[in-house]
Amino acid sequence: MIRIVIADDHPVVRAGLRALLDAEDDIVVVGEAATPDAATAMAEQTAPELVLMDLQFGQETTGADATRRIRSLDAPPYVLVLTNYDSDGDILGAVEAGASGYLLKDAPPEELVAAVRAAASGQSALAPAIAGRLMARMRAPRVSLSAREIEVLRLVADGASNGEVARRLHISEATVKSHLVHVFSKLGVASRTAAVSEARALGVLR
Repeated sequence: MIRIVIADDHPVVRAGLRALLDAEDDIVVVGEAATPDAATAMAEQTAPELVLMDLQFGQETTGADATRRIRSLDAPPYVLVLTNYDSDGDILGAVEAGASGYLLKDAPPEELVAAVRAAASGQSALAPAIAGRLMARMRAPRVSLSAREIEVLRLVADGASNGEVARRLHISEATVKSHLVHVFSKLGVASRTAAVSEARALGVLR
């Protein structure tokens, strides 16, 4: 039996996923979480095989943060990301945090159930569109921003100053500036605004 925790901040989404998964003979939903912190706690308490994880919860802590914490537990469950977002930054952040799979919420129900079974058994479960994006990025790394550089740029896009970025990521302002210098160089731009605009045009930021 595959034991699952559903982590999503929308009750209707959780209810729909529970109904879909509980209808399967070999899957049982053992818990639901509305926040990243609750998802981590639930994963620790219920010891599921898999956590179905949203990426955005309307707060500073993200699904990628929760994934990283869950994967560092003593007996970590696998994590399958289920989200609306398919930017390079979101995908890379989730995969680098330890997610076994990445699926979009518009996936057909049978594709979701198959991905759950695959991820719970330790296999990679990527939506075809996501797999294609990752392969294209590997074949033609025209802009290979690191996950940390994307993280810095995402906060800059939200209007954060260097000091605020440093506080949020627990790094020094000098390190933030260093990351931005690398970002500007890789994107061929000379300002924060241009960097954000170019990253969005390339699909690095949503």
